[in-house]
Amino acid sequence: MSRNIRLYIKDILESISKIQRATREYQKVDLLKNDIVFDGIILNLQIIGESVKQIPPSIREKYPQIDWSSIIGLRNIIAHTYFSLDPEIIWDITQTELDPLKSCIKTIEQNETLS
Repeated sequence: MSRNIRLYIKDILESISKIQRATREYQKVDLLKNDIVFDGIILNLQIIGESVKQIPPSIREKYPQIDWSSIIGLRNIIAHTYFSLDPEIIWDITQTELDPLKSCIKTIEQNETLS
């Protein structure tokens, strides 16, 4: 049974919200020292990547402002080579990439026919 695309959209928005809450509560240096919070951020980035993979390419192509392949690529790195993650890059992603993605996902949610 196939999962509804709207559920993946919801997963992305919830994961962004969780990451943003965590990064608001911690300074960069403190966050990188807290393995449990850092791992939670990584898990939610992986959920975002997995959910993005489920958005049909025909929809993703309409929103080229988002680097969809990098999001999916990060998911693959997290899943397959977790030990090679650079915490500085992860921090940068949380600070620069989530708001544009959130905005785009909300636009997709409003404007696209999702089944």
